[in-house]
Amino acid sequence: MGKQGLCADSGERGITDLILCEVLQGVTIDDQCDAVREVLLKLAVFEAGTVELAFEATLYYRRLRAAGRAVCKAIDTLIATFCLLDGYALLHNDCDYDPFEEVFGLKVVHP
Repeated sequence: MGKQGLCADSGERGITDLILCEVLQGVTIDDQCDAVREVLLKLAVFEAGTVELAFEATLYYRRLRAAGRAVCKAIDTLIATFCLLDGYALLHNDCDYDPFEEVFGLKVVHP
């Protein structure tokens, strides 16, 4: 999935609605978008875009900033926070998640 993430624990594997949105936004050819969507919807889709998640992500972001660590994209903060709060491991290839792993102990599966 490139730089996107996949939330996974020891049993259920899936993607968040946020990751689904991010991946589909990156598909530039309309015909491919439907095919990608069909494949992704075979996975469990975890609904993450909540007010509670937004609040918690803000707290994680502020704690990282206070520790001198920067996170470039808000969506990465939301995805990492979802995984931290619900105990999921995150499959990714994106250095924006490193501060969450190093500071907060985000469980990560590196490809």
